[in-house]
Amino acid sequence: MYVSITGLKVRSLLLLPLFFRHAVPSLTQARKAPGNLFADVRRVAGVQHTLSVWQDRAAMRAYLTSGAHLQAIGAFRQIGSGRICGYEADRQPTWEEALDYWHQYGREY
Repeated sequence: MYVSITGLKVRSLLLLPLFFRHAVPSLTQARKAPGNLFADVRRVAGVQHTLSVWQDRAAMRAYLTSGAHLQAIGAFRQIGSGRICGYEADRQPTWEEALDYWHQYGREY
């Protein structure tokens, strides 16, 4: 399975409506996407995180490059800054494990 962890720090409270305009449809898309096993969001220390688990990397890439998520990618830099990472796993991580991995291996986007 493939695990994806993202974290976005919104630049301003005034941009939160724009963030949610993209985040909600993207999460809905992820949860309905073929190959998705898990998709959730959390706000931790002022950072908006997503954790998604996929059957394989190809399923995640198909989601990543289509629909609402593709539109969200286009607005990313306007809304804030963040880090992303992903890795192959034998099991779904806990949120704590995923966030530890993100802090250690996340790359700027």
